[in-house]
Amino acid sequence: MSISVSIVEDNAQVRGSLAKLIDGAPGFRCVSRHGSAEEALKELPKILPEVVLMDINLPGMNGVECVRRLKPQLPGTQLIMLTVYQNTEHIFNALAAGATGYMLKQTPPAELLAAIKEVQGGGSPMSSHIARKIVQSFQQTAVASAEAQSLSPREAEVLDLLAKGFLYKEIAEQMKVSYATVHTHIRHVYEKLHVRSRTEAVAKHLGQSRSVASQR
Repeated sequence: MSISVSIVEDNAQVRGSLAKLIDGAPGFRCVSRHGSAEEALKELPKILPEVVLMDINLPGMNGVECVRRLKPQLPGTQLIMLTVYQNTEHIFNALAAGATGYMLKQTPPAELLAAIKEVQGGGSPMSSHIARKIVQSFQQTAVASAEAQSLSPREAEVLDLLAKGFLYKEIAEQMKVSYATVHTHIRHVYEKLHVRSRTEAVAKHLGQSRSVASQR
């Protein structure tokens, strides 16, 4: 049976090329194409594709936020980011939001098809450059566990929500505190973890969680 794939990409030419690649390969079929996150959020829950290829830089809502909103509605659908962005912040935000794979747009066609098959089979495909960035981030967080223990329960909660891709305003709503209070908590988190950005804080948090899980 063919793997059903949907494409979320604002560039019509890229959408067409991806659809042609998927439909032209045995064992794959493109079931829908969407030019915006808003359209994807409306249509994909009706289509229920097995795999979604998601761009990040979309007009209006970006691809990371789209993934975060789609995942609860499509728990059985695997979401692969297909983008030009290689920076660590985009990578971690996408994975924290619910993406299962992260591939670059310059990925050769055969590798992209293999990634779709891999993610449908339970894997987490990533371009080699992306995988290396993640490994480097984990290597840089060797002391995260001891530092994280100094966080207060509220600071730890803020960090966990940051890792899940929540925006500051959404964290304030979730915790039922003011926007200013969230900023204060985040400043304390940065100071205690010795980081200067959301990306570094989330990287340390994910590194610690991975370390704890591996010890169980």
